[in-house]
Amino acid sequence: MDAWLILAERKASFLSPRGVRQARSASPPAGSSPCSASRAHRPEPARIRRSDRGEPARSRPPRAGASPDPPISRSGDSTEEEPVKPQKTLAVIAAIALLAAGCGRSGSGGEETPPDAGQAVTGDFGDLKGICKPGSAKGSPAQGVTDKEIKLGVFSDVGFTKQSEFIDAAKAFTSWCNAAGGINGRKLVANTRDSKLMEVRQRMLESCREDFAVVGGGSALDALGVKDRLTCLMPAFPAQTSQVGNLGSDLQIETVAGGPSYSPYAGYFNWLLKEAYPGSAKNVGIIYGDSPVAKVIEAHTRQGIQGSGGTISYSEAYSPQGVPDWTPYAQAIKSRGVKGLIFLGSFADLAKLEQVLTNINYKLDWIDTNSNAYGPAFLKLAGPAALAAQNNLADIGGVYPLENAAQNPATKQATELFAKYAPGKPVTLQMIRGFVAWTLFAKAASSCGDNLTRKCVFEAGMKETAWTGGGLQAPVDLSKPDAPAQCFNVEKATPQGWKPADFKPNQGAYRCNAPAIKFSNPMGKPVTLADVGKSMNDVK
Repeated sequence: MDAWLILAERKASFLSPRGVRQARSASPPAGSSPCSASRAHRPEPARIRRSDRGEPARSRPPRAGASPDPPISRSGDSTEEEPVKPQKTLAVIAAIALLAAGCGRSGSGGEETPPDAGQAVTGDFGDLKGICKPGSAKGSPAQGVTDKEIKLGVFSDVGFTKQSEFIDAAKAFTSWCNAAGGINGRKLVANTRDSKLMEVRQRMLESCREDFAVVGGGSALDALGVKDRLTCLMPAFPAQTSQVGNLGSDLQIETVAGGPSYSPYAGYFNWLLKEAYPGSAKNVGIIYGDSPVAKVIEAHTRQGIQGSGGTISYSEAYSPQGVPDWTPYAQAIKSRGVKGLIFLGSFADLAKLEQVLTNINYKLDWIDTNSNAYGPAFLKLAGPAALAAQNNLADIGGVYPLENAAQNPATKQATELFAKYAPGKPVTLQMIRGFVAWTLFAKAASSCGDNLTRKCVFEAGMKETAWTGGGLQAPVDLSKPDAPAQCFNVEKATPQGWKPADFKPNQGAYRCNAPAIKFSNPMGKPVTLADVGKSMNDVK
């Protein structure tokens, strides 16, 4: 599944980057480099600016590994920053570490990458033509926009997670786009907004003072900044969203399929329980991190399974601080006769559980690893024996399989750009999601010409009815923010690597006939402009 932040990942990775949707988080590779931008022909150095130079959190909780979807919204009612009580901080940090992933790494303020000498770069990406191009844009029609540049905020928990996907994606896209001429001649400047897990409001207030929009990022506790974002009328084009208060919030365009009122995994669950493994339908288990936020995700997952005709026969929480011995959990799964297991937590913990299950000779029909595990790290941790014995599956939310990048022009182009501008970094689901968000912003902004306003860029983005990011993912109708997801695709982990499962795709790499499963209890609601005393008439 998808999400990253079980906090407290469907987007997960993380665990369902909502694509995490519903807070399931994934843990990506550490390290990253500052985002850069270059000029066509003789590119000028890209600039990545950090708004905060503070030190990362001193206490590091257990390793994160879940992914995106909804934690409970706790955005403040005022614009003043409120201190977080130590006890709550520790509890939330432990829970989030469990499932939050997909953030990027920060670079030092004002750091520049060397100029990129080379040939002229075309502004075409995948099947998108001329989304970046030279021009002679004039004026400063909005905050963060001049005739020379466009300042954009990139949210990330990099100071906490040490993972750089969103920053890497920003660097790759802005460097490529600026080398192609920028947005009608205006260069993109990506300002890293490192929320370090607990500083979402501080970074959002900074972004409100400086940026034109926020693009291509995400924070585990993203609901904490929504009221501030809407108060300053800031448009958002996130890579993934996590908490209930932010999923489907106003003045935001989410490129991951599935509105907040619907289970993003309806197609996946329906395939698992009614087609591929019908014998597992009455014996589905859930293991999740013991935190208030994770309980929201567990409730959403339960509703999705039940809506697909399944029965939850076993559900158990585990300590966010880690489990020294997974044997009791494995024995409980075996004694209850669990046939299918959904794991809402760190894939590092899942790997340990699977090793124990394999050692006691218990094989389930399927295990949902969630999309956070989609990558080489889980394969290495689980090991060939567990991978051969257990049937590990993940719904990657309609993103084209990375292992088959050579077969898809857009994915191939994206991986080449990552290799050029973020060398040595494994390409992850979160990086692709970030790139999809950047392509949407670029196309929308380019269409506005000289008069690049927040109203124009938001309305232009909302007109897209089959958005694929140039071919990186299955089409999503952005004009209907609370519509059920229609397409999905499933990956299987094997000793030889990840590969597409036999899920009967009917539209290229995807299956696009998912049923709609509406939550009977969404566990909250997204923040609206009306909640802060504003309306779309105030957006200029």
